[in-house]
Amino acid sequence: MSFKPVILWTDALIYLLVAVIIAFILYARHKEPLLAPWRQVARSRMAMASLVILFVYVGIGLLDSFHFRPMVQNDSKGGEVHYSPEVLSTLDVLLAPLREHVEKSYSAPFATHLYSKETLESPDGKTIRDYPRLEHGGAHLQDPERDRWPDIAATAGVAVLQGLGLWLVLTVLVIGVLVSRHRRGVGGIIRDVIAGRTALPWHVILLTAGLLLLLATSAADLGVKYHVFGTDKVGQDVLYQSLKSVRTGLVIGTLTTLVMLPFAVLLGIMAGYFRGWVDDVIQYVYTTLNSIPGVLLIAAAILTLQVYMQTHPEMFDTIAHRADMRLLFLCIILGITSWTGLCRLLRGETLKLSEIDYIQAASAFGVGHSRIIVRHILPNVMHIVLISVVLDFSGLVLAEAVLSYVGVGVDPTMNSWGNMINAARLEMAREPIVWWSLLSAFVLMFVLVLAANLFSDAVRDAFDPRLRKQ
Repeated sequence: MSFKPVILWTDALIYLLVAVIIAFILYARHKEPLLAPWRQVARSRMAMASLVILFVYVGIGLLDSFHFRPMVQNDSKGGEVHYSPEVLSTLDVLLAPLREHVEKSYSAPFATHLYSKETLESPDGKTIRDYPRLEHGGAHLQDPERDRWPDIAATAGVAVLQGLGLWLVLTVLVIGVLVSRHRRGVGGIIRDVIAGRTALPWHVILLTAGLLLLLATSAADLGVKYHVFGTDKVGQDVLYQSLKSVRTGLVIGTLTTLVMLPFAVLLGIMAGYFRGWVDDVIQYVYTTLNSIPGVLLIAAAILTLQVYMQTHPEMFDTIAHRADMRLLFLCIILGITSWTGLCRLLRGETLKLSEIDYIQAASAFGVGHSRIIVRHILPNVMHIVLISVVLDFSGLVLAEAVLSYVGVGVDPTMNSWGNMINAARLEMAREPIVWWSLLSAFVLMFVLVLAANLFSDAVRDAFDPRLRKQ
C-alpha cells in the first residue's frame, strides 16, 4: 500500500459517535414522540440555516479524522516498506496546495511580498532594504503592483460562476426529489419552494448552501494563487490552519459530552430518586468538585500527563499520537469538571417526577427501581439532557480557546483556534501589527458558536414541555 492507516483515539471515538447518531436516527424514525419535536425544529428557518453551516463544519472535521502515514520508500528487493513519520489526513490531501505553499515568514492576506523588509541585493549589485517577493503567493504575476487586483477579481469571478453552477446542480436535485415525492409539476414545486410553503424551509436551506458554495469555490480558486488569510511566523498558510482547527473544536465539544453524560445522568437521577444517604453522598461529591477551580484542576491534570509522556516516550510512535493523547485527556478532564451543572438539574427534575402518581403506583406494585428509572424517569428527563448538551457545545468550544490561550489546552503542535489566538497575541504589539491570524481564528470560531447557539435555541423551544404547551 502507498499509505499506512492510522487510527487515533479521538478518531475511534468520533467513528463511535457517528455510529450512535445514525443508530438513533434509525430508531427515532418509527417513534412519533421523538419525531414530533424534531419536525418543529425542521420547520424553523434559522435552525435549518444553522444546521447547514454545522454540517459543513462536521464534514471538515470528519475529513480530518481519517489519518494515514504516506509511504516514503519501497525496497522492492527486500520487500520492506518505509512510511513517513508524519501523519496526514484526507483533509490534508484536499488542501495540499495550502499545506505545501510555505513562505519564509509573515505575509498579509492576498499579498505578493513578505510583511517585513529584508536586506536584498539589487540587480546592479547594491545592497538595499526592501520587501522580498513571496515564493508562492502571486508568483505567477509579472508585475504584482499592476496585475494583482485585476487577477484577484478575475479569479473571484470565475469562482463565483463555479459556485453558482454547483448551486444550480444542487437546486435541480432538490427540486427533482420534491417532484418525485409529491407527484406534482415542476412549476408548482418551484413556486412553493420560493414562497416557503414546503414542510422544510428549502428556500433558506438552498440560499445558505449557495452562499457557502460561493465561499468555498472562491477560497479554493484564490487559495491556489494567493494566501487568502496570509501566513504566520513560520510561513504556513493561515486559512489552512483555521480549517485544520475545526476538528479540534468539534472534538472538544462532542467527546467532552460523551464523558460528561454518564456522570450527570446516572448520578443526577440516582440522587433524586433514592434520596437519603445516596443523595447526600452525590451532593457532597459535586459540591466538593465545584469548590475546586476548574482551571487549576485542568492544569494539574495536563501537567501530570506531560510528565508521563516524557517518561514513557516509547508509547507514542509519532508527534500526532502525543498530541492526540493530550487532546483526549483534555476532553476527559473537561467532562469530569463540567457534569455537575446537568447533574443538579436532573436531580431536581427527578425529585419532582418521583412524586407523580404513576411512578408511585409502579413502586407500590413492586416494580423494580431499575425498571422505573429506565421506563419512567429517564424518558421524562431526556429533554433536559438534550437541551443541556446542545447548549454546552458552544461553551466547550470557547473553553478550548481559553485554555489553549493560557497554555493548558491542546498540544502546541496541534492546530486549534486557541493556539492560533495565543500565537497572535504575541504579535499584536509589533509594528506593523499582525492581525490576520487572530481575525481568521475569531471568524471561524464565531460562525461555529453562533450556528450552534441558534440551533440549540430551536431545539430548546421544541423539546421544553413548558414551551410546547405555550
